[in-house]
Amino acid sequence: MSALPGSQGHPPAVAARIAATRTRLPEPVRTRHVADDGTPLYTNRLALESSPYLLQHAHNPVDWFPWGDEAFSEAQRLDRPVFLSIGYSTCHWCHVMEEESFEDERIATFLNANYIAIKVDREERPDVDAVYMKAAHHLGGSGGWPLSVWLTAERQPFFVGTYFPPFAGRRGANYGFLDVLTELLQMFQGDRSRVRQAADALAASVRSEMEAGEVAPPQAKGANADGGIDSGFLASMVEQYAHAFDERYGGLRVPQKFPSQVPIRLLLRHHQRTNDPRALHMAVRTLEAMATGGLYDQLVGGFHRYSTDPQWRVPHFEKMLYDNALLIVAYAEAWQVTQQPLFARVVRETCDELLATFAAQGGGFYSATDADSEGEEGKYFVWTEDEIRAVLGATDEAEVFLRHFGVKREGDFEGANVLHQPRPDEEITRQLAPARRKLAEVRSTRVPPLRDDKIIAAWNGLAISAFAVAGRILGEPRYVAAAERAADFVCTRLRAPGSGTLARTFRDGVLGAPGFLDDYAFVAAGLIDLFESTGKARHFEEAVRLVDETQSLFGDRERGGWFLSSAEHETLLARNRPAFDGAEPAGSSVALMNLARLVAFTDDESRRAALAAALALYTPAMRERPLALTEALLATDFVLGPVKEIAMARPSASTGEPELTEVLQKTFCPRKALVVGVPGSIDWTALESRIPWLRDKPTVEHATAFVCTDQHCHQPTSEAAALVAQLINS
Repeated sequence: MSALPGSQGHPPAVAARIAATRTRLPEPVRTRHVADDGTPLYTNRLALESSPYLLQHAHNPVDWFPWGDEAFSEAQRLDRPVFLSIGYSTCHWCHVMEEESFEDERIATFLNANYIAIKVDREERPDVDAVYMKAAHHLGGSGGWPLSVWLTAERQPFFVGTYFPPFAGRRGANYGFLDVLTELLQMFQGDRSRVRQAADALAASVRSEMEAGEVAPPQAKGANADGGIDSGFLASMVEQYAHAFDERYGGLRVPQKFPSQVPIRLLLRHHQRTNDPRALHMAVRTLEAMATGGLYDQLVGGFHRYSTDPQWRVPHFEKMLYDNALLIVAYAEAWQVTQQPLFARVVRETCDELLATFAAQGGGFYSATDADSEGEEGKYFVWTEDEIRAVLGATDEAEVFLRHFGVKREGDFEGANVLHQPRPDEEITRQLAPARRKLAEVRSTRVPPLRDDKIIAAWNGLAISAFAVAGRILGEPRYVAAAERAADFVCTRLRAPGSGTLARTFRDGVLGAPGFLDDYAFVAAGLIDLFESTGKARHFEEAVRLVDETQSLFGDRERGGWFLSSAEHETLLARNRPAFDGAEPAGSSVALMNLARLVAFTDDESRRAALAAALALYTPAMRERPLALTEALLATDFVLGPVKEIAMARPSASTGEPELTEVLQKTFCPRKALVVGVPGSIDWTALESRIPWLRDKPTVEHATAFVCTDQHCHQPTSEAAALVAQLINS
């Protein structure tokens, strides 16, 4: 192992620990600096970490530190600026900057001799990422990853950027990364007062904005319990969305399209509430376009992260657990509304792809798969015409496949083809299922993309929701079972021994930082969904525990709402208050819905008060920017009601009424609190102490639905038609 160029070397104790890791680091080695025997020349402190993203950089010639006191103490001791690089394991441009700059010995030498360099996995430390991303926005940047930040030893930023090419002239840039490093070092060494002034001002701006959370000032005492909300919020969102809607391809009229930009579930709710045909049309058109475009993996299912074009044709090929989990729920609900076979197929295929590629031994789900394989973006997923003909042979099936999936001799992505459906036809897709399987089997022999195998609590919460909802709506017990396995894994393996604190991440038996707001809120939401699919009291009790912990750990007792971090977390420049939804829902939006749902179940006054305070806080932002708070508007729609209290009573755990079950599967009833079980059973009796409207339900000879709405109850029924009427009428 060679000394890192330009570095003073590691302290002996650190060097010994690094040397001990060299036999356990993942293969293949991700560096071009190797000895004749194939072993890496360089190893830095990131070899001691568990994050797959940090481990990717463990053999860079850069003397990387992980985020922590050691790095900043060293910066203080040596009187150096800090260079902070934030990214994640499946980020394509993070890989590019690594290859061009962090693997370059000239750049590494300069960094090691003049800076303290720190690497952060944004998925492990969303709090760190949020602070310095806000700094990027304050300096007029759009943000994104890799995020490149220059800091003082006091952790204050004085300059922020994203990707930089290594040298001037590369990719048409006037300045390269080495130029920026050089100029900022000169400023740091020659004009310290200017650096301090810039850092103090930027830190103050970030602190002020993040602690305010871009939400309203505290409401006066006596504010309405519902925060002054009304259905006009939903109508305003639909109007704004309609103005920007891409009528031809669905989604927004933008050059690149993200599924998260489309408020599908909210559009479905608005249509159900108002019968507005535009809302349903926008939701359905977008879902169809995404599912038949290149964004969707046409062979095995699952969605890539985003489309690089307006047609959903050519994706950025990484697959994220959170994207797919959120889309499963959207497609499942859309199937309830439309009964389109395409939507049910997409739900099943995406669930099966997550089980095949993302499921961890023991029950949890891994985080993501990369866009790149063998150093090329999309190589695993794309096909030439000749490759397809070699698999399918000179058959009519091959000709139909090539036409149906838009395969061209010249290709549409670097000489190859991203499979998509130019003229969607679900019957032809069904007929081509054997051909799809053949190609998928051949594809599985290719070198697969890197998989980020850390288990993130928040994203597993979304997956629990996805599998619980998909299993309930499609009548697939194996999906509900997968949700239960994931829930048991998170609630046992991600709880810290002793304290019981939920951890953010788990990998190779190692727990990461204490969980953030997103982790508690998303897992709680998943458990509520799982409870509605199983009727098991333990899932409800754990959900209640997590919602109450969310309030105690992250709740703002003075203003309402929530902070991203708790008192257990490191104190950063600011304690972030999430305000707007992004690629993932804001933790505050999901926490809001969790409270609303638990109020519907428990009628608890303390939770009702917390819900009212949060609504009062977020309502002005929802009114002003509804498209930025679509997940929070789901909670608003729920609170506006009417909420159905549904007790589906069965004579025994093994018996049910297929017709009533089918009604629950097929009927879109988004504002509900659902309990399925056997009156007098252990689970039902345990739940009666928590859920008042379960009490006094008699044992039944036939499956019977008890439905109440707005403090009045309908006639108990065992008839499917009567249940439909009770679910769809106010």
